[in-house]
Amino acid sequence: MNAHQSLAVARAIPSVPTISASPVEQDAMVRFEAVSKVYPAYRDKPGVQALQHIDFAIPRGSITGVIGRSGAGKSSLVRLINGLEKPTTGRVVVDGRDISSLVGRELRLAQRSIGMIFQHFNLLSSRTAADNIALPLEIAGWSKADVAVRVSELLDLVGIADKHDRYPSELSGGQKQRVGIARALATRPNVLLSDEATSALDPQTTRAILDLLANINRELGVTVVLITHEISVVRQLAKEVVVIDAGNIVERGHVADIFTRPKHPITQSFLAEVLGDNIPVSLTSRLAPQPIPGGRAVIRVQVRGTDAGDTIVARLARELAVDVALLSARIDEIGGQHVGSLIIGIPGGEVTARQVLTYLSQQQFPVERLGYVA
Repeated sequence: MNAHQSLAVARAIPSVPTISASPVEQDAMVRFEAVSKVYPAYRDKPGVQALQHIDFAIPRGSITGVIGRSGAGKSSLVRLINGLEKPTTGRVVVDGRDISSLVGRELRLAQRSIGMIFQHFNLLSSRTAADNIALPLEIAGWSKADVAVRVSELLDLVGIADKHDRYPSELSGGQKQRVGIARALATRPNVLLSDEATSALDPQTTRAILDLLANINRELGVTVVLITHEISVVRQLAKEVVVIDAGNIVERGHVADIFTRPKHPITQSFLAEVLGDNIPVSLTSRLAPQPIPGGRAVIRVQVRGTDAGDTIVARLARELAVDVALLSARIDEIGGQHVGSLIIGIPGGEVTARQVLTYLSQQQFPVERLGYVA
């Protein structure tokens, strides 16, 4: 058995009480059920409502992004998943266990099935890479021989087998995070929480770490939860996304759906940061709010699929006999799908523009009139 195969063999953990779930919920690894979290007033600080009536499920085996600005409630949410905080109301169910009701030994056993990756690595400077990875296994009471085998497997999995005896001060940021990932996987968790794990890394290292997490999800079937304020992280790795703002879930769904049809202003602001509005400066300076005689209406169309843009232009020419000018286009791969936007110019006056807008809306393409150009 090779290292990757052996990683898939689970070590038995003493059972803790489970709760029943409906057939629809049985594929959920994590469920928030009417969860609110209030931090009480302390000394001269007022109480804080961190989360308000949170209801959503994270599919088993998925990679789900939870995105929000600073102070949105992300940290409270992740601490509820790993049992470090208790909800004020509602319950949090992880792998069939109501973790919000567990205490003492039962909670510690449940937490072994939940791995955690931190933004600033949280490695012990006095321990080597191997010893940092070994720490949770030592706490769990593994034998020295089993610990040595497991640590070797994990170093190989995260691609730093040659760093076995190096101390954190001798490692790059990316290598430190690989040690952190290996440590989080040590007890063979079913859930891997990534709390801003790439925020301290440069873009190239971030891509490498996200690729590693994708590989771990694919090979081990671990459910990955990305807590982040970076929409680019969600775009590269996640398939599902939850957008949180001021303690409330404002949007959730498949990444491609949310990216092509953002409804909440906070989601739209995130997307503007990563995608931009893709309107060429030369066009922006010429846009007018009212129709121009002999000019064109300028329309933005959200598209999905590798050939969606070509399809739109061809359909409009074939079915509406409209000579479309393609003014700008941007396509990105998001959530495993190609999505993006086209900016097109429509001649023929306001009647033709309305006809095109109606047609595209009927074909389920999100559209927006940007203005008019000569």
